[in-house]
Amino acid sequence: MLARINRNYVPAYWDDFFNDGFFRQLNSTTNKGSNPAVNVSEEEKSFTIEVAAPGVNRNDFKLEIEDDVLTISTEHKESKEEEKQNYLRREFNYKAFKRSFQLPETVDQEQIKATHEAGILMLVLPKKEEVVQKAPKQIEIK
Repeated sequence: MLARINRNYVPAYWDDFFNDGFFRQLNSTTNKGSNPAVNVSEEEKSFTIEVAAPGVNRNDFKLEIEDDVLTISTEHKESKEEEKQNYLRREFNYKAFKRSFQLPETVDQEQIKATHEAGILMLVLPKKEEVVQKAPKQIEIK
């Protein structure tokens, strides 16, 4: 869907559908090889992107738009220290990911809203008014 389709599981003809336009993931970088699951839906007046990132706090996310590309990234560092006998043991936990998506021209970039609850980052990308209000038009034949 938003990531490249694995041809071992889905026939090649689905590649063009899921990797076209808004659904095309531009790049991703990960640590330990895992990207969060992402759902994208379209309603009449907006798109919604949901990113499942349990254990990632709201303040760890970074959202940027540059040249019509939305980038969602996070970098989370956690360290635990435990004293045992005469030495100190230190364990590091580092998680990071970066997902970028080409935004369609219909998105009103100034009105994008983001919320975070229960490990889910939700972005609502409203469509521009002129796109939403276009109604079917009949043309008179003379």
